[in-house]
Amino acid sequence: MKDNLTKEEFAQLISEGIGDELPEMQEFDPNISRAPKRRNILSLEEKRLALKNALRYFPEKLHPILAREFAEELNTYGRIYMYRYRPTYPIYARPIDEYPARSRNAAAIMLMIQNNLDPNVAQHPYELVIYGGNGQIFQNWAQYRLTMKYLSEMTDEQTLVMYSGHPLGLFPSSPDSPRVVVTNGLVIPNYSTLDDYDRMNALGVTQYGQMTAGSYMYIGPQGIVHGTTITVMNAERLRTGETLAGKVFVTSGLGGMSGAQAKAAQIAGAVGIIAEINPKALLKRYNQGWLTEYYENIDDVLIRADKARKNKEAISIGYLGNIVDLWEKIAETDFEVALGSDQTSLHNPYGGGYYPVGLSFEESNKMIAENPEEFKKYVHLSLRRQVDAINKISPKGMYFWDYGNAFLLEASRAGADVMIDGKFKYPSYVEDIMGPLYFDYGFGPFRWVCTSGNPKDLTITDKIAGDVLEDMLNTAPADIKQQLQDNLKWIREADDNKLVVGSQARILYADGEARIRIADEFNKAIAQGLISAPIVLGRDHHDVSGTDSPFRETANIYDGSKFTADMAVHTFVGNAMRGATWISLHNGGGVGWGEVINGGFGLVIDGTQDAERRLKQMLFWDVNNGIARRSWARNTGALSTLARTMQAEPNFKVTIPHIADDELISSVIVK
Repeated sequence: MKDNLTKEEFAQLISEGIGDELPEMQEFDPNISRAPKRRNILSLEEKRLALKNALRYFPEKLHPILAREFAEELNTYGRIYMYRYRPTYPIYARPIDEYPARSRNAAAIMLMIQNNLDPNVAQHPYELVIYGGNGQIFQNWAQYRLTMKYLSEMTDEQTLVMYSGHPLGLFPSSPDSPRVVVTNGLVIPNYSTLDDYDRMNALGVTQYGQMTAGSYMYIGPQGIVHGTTITVMNAERLRTGETLAGKVFVTSGLGGMSGAQAKAAQIAGAVGIIAEINPKALLKRYNQGWLTEYYENIDDVLIRADKARKNKEAISIGYLGNIVDLWEKIAETDFEVALGSDQTSLHNPYGGGYYPVGLSFEESNKMIAENPEEFKKYVHLSLRRQVDAINKISPKGMYFWDYGNAFLLEASRAGADVMIDGKFKYPSYVEDIMGPLYFDYGFGPFRWVCTSGNPKDLTITDKIAGDVLEDMLNTAPADIKQQLQDNLKWIREADDNKLVVGSQARILYADGEARIRIADEFNKAIAQGLISAPIVLGRDHHDVSGTDSPFRETANIYDGSKFTADMAVHTFVGNAMRGATWISLHNGGGVGWGEVINGGFGLVIDGTQDAERRLKQMLFWDVNNGIARRSWARNTGALSTLARTMQAEPNFKVTIPHIADDELISSVIVK
């Protein structure tokens, strides 16, 4: 969506910030998905505190009106979003030169923020929820306005400090310092339960940033598609050693996790069946072309899938209904399923991340707000039924895995039959696939955004990245050739697959060497004028080094350290030391608040020697910190990768583990 504002008019609106006068109330577009009402968890005294906290942003003369409005929002929605302060202008990733800014770096950050809130990108844009059901970029619209104003004013000798969506202010710093430092959801460890979160979020003092939502690095559904494509391809390789042609992949969730599975299934050559109960979420992906077809009747879904299987069509078929009904129907039949998973936002099980069987979408949303304890019972019953159906299908040859959305964790908490000898009976995709094949070798979701907004720039970057991977393949050791080949195929076909939603962005799973070489070539192309504007580099949390997550990213760490968070924090701090443009540290991401610590970054490269220095130092650290930790955990792939990297970089020296003999250990342990 474009607008008719001139550059000067847009600049004026940004510079106003919150302002001293009340903006006009706006109507809501009924076609835009809304976040479910949050549970009313605050006491009367806490509600008074929440109002006082919200009114801090506004001059006292506005308080009589705003106090009533905010009290009504709190009672109606469970949160204070400050809807009145939604901008009247369309929000999308404008070309970088259209942003009013004294700092080019700040302009790039403004672009990334607006891309997150683009209605084509964000899950629930009115509530500032970007993805995952509750992953927010800001808690309210006053924070958005004030942040954009600060960014328009800041110089490269200032740093903007962000406390869980709240812009604390601009502080003096240096050009080598990050321009923005973001934290989200950081609380004292003993106060990191879901109840604690709901209370503090309702008070307006913390938020769940879902990592790339709250750190301005979300690039729409493309960001999740690539990892999903890699996962399903390798899942079938593990299962049969074959491709996915004529094979069925069943899963759920087209909303919170962006509909990536539909697109990924098609790219991988599978017959994908994806259940989604929210019609707006399903239609959004269908209208974007990410979902090929959809049906409201299960029999129609299975008949169409069977036909596609026989014809070996690469297709994504949507089922507008509950995934549990679909699984139970399949369990009653001889319908063959090769791969199965779940990509609902189960890290947020009681707040709209998972819709239980037995309730309609509307009934669920009503119960979430009005009777949360009863809703929790429905969720638990639904998870038990879902697992029971999966347990019946899996022995027939289906490979089922946990997609890192806390499915197995929440199912176990619900009393579902998912445990054997104290362990989950199904693997995490990180344990079987992404950890040993990708993360241990330094491969992860390298991202970039062309700030010009020009698709031609993105095409040039695709070619550069592909050429680098092709060159690396010539000398690559055998243990990473498949990874390079898969990613070379991805980047060569990326444009044809029409992955862009929002900014002109791309994702590529690359190792440390590839990231540095690709970024360096981008920087040279900018300097030469082949690329017309700076590029923003970043990554997902779903990576080698930035995330400590025992049920996802670090699930294949077996030395007892997977519940520690040293790696993520060191990644965050180390990126700041080595030149990141902005950095972020989050409680939560992927599997939920309280379950993860994430460290992220954004890096703007502009064709200068300074950018070259920064990218080489920072990207090396960002990957190799994780490889060093994985090596110390005795992960085989990390050990071999580390050895090659230390040989190539003489200033890199890491403590290497000595491997104890299992028989010796057994002989000295007294039973």
